[in-house]
Amino acid sequence: MFGGRLCRTSSRFCLGVEHGDYNGTELFGVGTDRFLWIAFAPNDRDRVRIASANFAADGLIEFTPGEVPAPRTVTDSWARFPFGVDHVLRRAGLPTARGFDAVVFGDIPGGGMSRSASLTLNLIRCVLAVNGAGVDDGLRIVDLAQAVENDYIGSPCGVLDQTMIWFAKAGMGTHYRPADRSIEHVPLGAGAPDFRLVSLDTGTVRPGLEKSTYKLRRAECEQCVRWIAEREPIASLAEVTDPEQYRRLDALLRREHADLADRLTYIHEAQLRFPRLLAAWRSGDIAEVGAIFRADGYGLRDRYRISGPELETMCDIARTVPGVFGERMLGGGDKGAAGAIVAAEAVEPLRRAVERDYPRLQPAFADRFAVHACGIVDGVAELEGLTR
Repeated sequence: MFGGRLCRTSSRFCLGVEHGDYNGTELFGVGTDRFLWIAFAPNDRDRVRIASANFAADGLIEFTPGEVPAPRTVTDSWARFPFGVDHVLRRAGLPTARGFDAVVFGDIPGGGMSRSASLTLNLIRCVLAVNGAGVDDGLRIVDLAQAVENDYIGSPCGVLDQTMIWFAKAGMGTHYRPADRSIEHVPLGAGAPDFRLVSLDTGTVRPGLEKSTYKLRRAECEQCVRWIAEREPIASLAEVTDPEQYRRLDALLRREHADLADRLTYIHEAQLRFPRLLAAWRSGDIAEVGAIFRADGYGLRDRYRISGPELETMCDIARTVPGVFGERMLGGGDKGAAGAIVAAEAVEPLRRAVERDYPRLQPAFADRFAVHACGIVDGVAELEGLTR
């Protein structure tokens, strides 16, 4: 007997390499306790009916499974996500025919902590559960969620967000190796100090990745790969790991395409930092984790040029607070949230500094910013037995 259920999916905090997924790098991150919840139960109407507490103005999203708009035609409503899930699951041969009623609510800051990936994964989990279908392969779930965004919505995202949420475990980091698509859960070292991962929501509204600088940066990286591949056999920027090879290619590339050389530089330097990041996490050296996070932030700002003025204002403020180990922009870029790795006792001083300085430096967002201190949690959880 299928009763009402509540499925919860987390946000994510990427520790490395931000923007590395579509460039072929290894990835490392955690699930964080800003969540998206869907309460759902099957109905006898053969219709899907979903309401969002966060986007109440969109009203009730209602459709017959298998009868959704064509891909990339719905652009201004969150309805594109349930439509996309139905489209992609059916295309994959998975059942979606049974109707259900659902309510969605989330407290994930917009931009930087993967709200769209959390919603997509949660919807996939709900539709499969209602239809009695099981997919045991977590990487297939990740691929289906990516396909919703890539193929149906038109967002050029990689798999970082979906992977870091679906596989997240409390107290551990998730290490993804694209070469063999393996997942390793890395426990935080026992000597780690008490710390928090802090989202510094700038109050700005970031457009979808398909409308942002993210799309341009991805195209630039693909152009850079093509340029290098005409001279040396590579399929992704992540393959440029040898320092001598990098120096040679950088010198050649910089003569013709300085911007593309900067993109290569960020990916190369971030990869060099990555083993240090893993080692610091394993040993519980959060100060070193923060230092690497900060260095990545400078690279994202200066070499990858994916940040934005409000994000950098948050980072500038955070760097003035003792006990902040590191800070940088999060996610797709331009707008949204920055992030910081902060000693537990420094969270309130950081909050006070942001409340004092951010409205003065960014007055247009004086009543819209927020500071969220987060813990490390499981990415997916489900409760059964809700009353209907």
